[in-house]
Amino acid sequence: MKTIALSLGLFGLAALFEISGDYLVWRAWRHGSHWALGVAGAALLVAYGVVPTYQPAHFGRVYAAYGGVFVAPSLAWGWAFDGVAPDRFKLTGAALCVAGIGVMMYASR
Repeated sequence: MKTIALSLGLFGLAALFEISGDYLVWRAWRHGSHWALGVAGAALLVAYGVVPTYQPAHFGRVYAAYGGVFVAPSLAWGWAFDGVAPDRFKLTGAALCVAGIGVMMYASR
């Protein structure tokens, strides 16, 4: 159970770094925000690249799961910062991704 808690915490930290880093680069590049936001975003993306190395599973499983992990938090971020609420189809898709990740990462082998 301790390993799963560590893994989930790392997924959360990586999601925070990746989504906030991407968002800052997006704001700087697409919306003309100050270039320093883009640089800060790039730094967060570098930090995001390091976080998965602490996952207890092997590379292939971890990085496949990371692709799906960011779906739900990205929708929440878009709702919080851009005011775009997810519809039922986005929520259903996110739930399917989270369920798939649970099977991929934590099903007994």
